Amino acid sequence: TMTSHPEIRGNREATECVVLLHGLARTASSMNPMERALIEAGYKTVNLDYPSRKKTIAEIAAEDLVQGVQLCQQEGVKRIHFVTHSLGAIVVRLAMTRQRPKNLGRVVMLSPPNKGSFIADKLTSWWLYRWFNGPAGQELSTDDRSLPNRLGPVDYPVGVITGNRHVFFDAWFASFTPDENDGKVSVNDARLDGMADFLVVLETHPFIM
Repeated sequence: TMTSHPEIRGNREATECVVLLHGLARTASSMNPMERALIEAGYKTVNLDYPSRKKTIAEIAAEDLVQGVQLCQQEGVKRIHFVTHSLGAIVVRLAMTRQRPKNLGRVVMLSPPNKGSFIADKLTSWWLYRWFNGPAGQELSTDDRSLPNRLGPVDYPVGVITGNRHVFFDAWFASFTPDENDGKVSVNDARLDGMADFLVVLETHPFIM
């Protein structure tokens, strides 16, 4: 449910916390396998469920992401990390320009539209796209107006992992661009100025987690 309150999970003794952010039109359950792996690796986790189709990216950063960070801070952890899928990366990038935790660790971005998405370029004029993807979906074009392209380079540790195959139901989307892509984001548009590491894997946008 979209009104669910975030909660801390994992090892009570853990000194590091990971906040997970799912992508556009997805839910926290899409990050469950990732959360389980992080708990097994010895982290505390907060798997945020936020209404990605109802709010702007700024609203998600100010209202939802803040809750996850506060939960980690209340645990007195030494470091707070983020693992994001797709839109979640842009939420974190915006939040870090406004209020960065003093104990920020690392950010791992999966299939991030760091320079926007070619789908938003092509489809934002379609009412169906606007209805389905909501206000955040309007902010992800690859031109200068798009929010990710106004955020600038990062100066904290970011690793980007993106895919270069598309799942069958994204074949039409993939045909919008000649560039290598994962069905939603091109490999080049996942790159981010200032990132510490970049990896391309044989995965698709919905299932890279």
